[in-house]
Amino acid sequence: MVFVYNIAIRFYYSIIVLLSPFNKKAKLWLDGRKDWANELESSISPNYPTAWFHCASLGEFEQGRPLIEAYRENHPGHRILLTFFSPSGYEIRKNYSGADYVCYLPLDTPRNAKLFLSIAKPVIAIFVKYEFWYHFIKQLHKNKTPIYVVSAIFRPKQIFFRWYGRWYRKVLYRFNHIFVQNSQSVTLLQSVGISNATVAGDTRFDRVFAAAERAEEIPLLEEFSENSLVIVAGSTWPKDDELLLDYIRTAPKGVKFIIAPHEIDRSKIARFIDATNLPAVRYTGPEGVNIYDTQVLVLDTIGILAAAYRYGDIAYIGGGFGVGIHNTLEPATYGIPIVFGPNHGKFNEAKELIKEGAAFSISNSNELISVFNNLVNNTETRNSAGTAAKEFVLDNIGATDRILGELRPKK
Repeated sequence: MVFVYNIAIRFYYSIIVLLSPFNKKAKLWLDGRKDWANELESSISPNYPTAWFHCASLGEFEQGRPLIEAYRENHPGHRILLTFFSPSGYEIRKNYSGADYVCYLPLDTPRNAKLFLSIAKPVIAIFVKYEFWYHFIKQLHKNKTPIYVVSAIFRPKQIFFRWYGRWYRKVLYRFNHIFVQNSQSVTLLQSVGISNATVAGDTRFDRVFAAAERAEEIPLLEEFSENSLVIVAGSTWPKDDELLLDYIRTAPKGVKFIIAPHEIDRSKIARFIDATNLPAVRYTGPEGVNIYDTQVLVLDTIGILAAAYRYGDIAYIGGGFGVGIHNTLEPATYGIPIVFGPNHGKFNEAKELIKEGAAFSISNSNELISVFNNLVNNTETRNSAGTAAKEFVLDNIGATDRILGELRPKK
């Protein structure tokens, strides 16, 4: 089975090579790993212990970030090595000041794993949520380096729990400890003989809570939302926009909308603004417009959505009619009710928010209009749902401290 795994890794690499002339992401993936050993060796200082954190992509980084920063504060003498598998993580966070070295993780081969670890010499290795690379974990274990996974979620359909995945289960036995998000994961691990697992929670709660505490005011949004009930729609895709437009065109007077599309495309934003049939403006182009009388404001820039939720009374989260919803915790931490599409099954926090009465799932335009109208017209319902959202976040912060207290770097 290890032979099959190695063939699969090589096959994956070959596909990336074939795609690289035509696919920007594949090219970045490939180019970012050129001469990786010399790059790493010239960066790593042998005079300091190195703590290695690995994140698959940007989402895992945001999940691991509170722990990275807390570890750095608790171990000021250590240097932080941060690796990414995906360009969507590395390209955005390659200049992250919380790490001393940021690079791509080399392909998981026995040679690469041995060489990478011989250069980095980590005193601890922490994998965030996913990505259990067989050869890297095997070599770490051989080197007697403490290995942890944090904020993990396990499901019965994963390879570890299938009859053909017994060999791969070995990687889990090599972890010093596995910190998971829920008790179901602990039960599942125990069913295959893994007892060193603890429910520590999800570090993302700490991240969004801290970000909300530090968020600065956005004057334009402050002015726009004054004396109005505001619906903030974050990371919306075309299907989300289609449903939102059905409501926007018939919304009660006094309801305003802040829209943050997933893709910032000027022509698409212009078409959306035209389709609202209402006074609307782009965030970067409000000159000459009476912002107080504007009803729709489109965020055509990145980096402010999380803070924009503070100006909302209701949040709509995009992605629920595609591969899955985006971040629900960012609005929840501001204590506002949340609405999203049907594809949220893989997101434990979404299911919990629904259970707590803080979130609502919709499947079509009629359901969206019904839920929005109920929240807009019923202050008690809206406030109750918002309070439940805030309490959900407050009840789940603290994972970072729980994990940090159990980490044991190699002496």
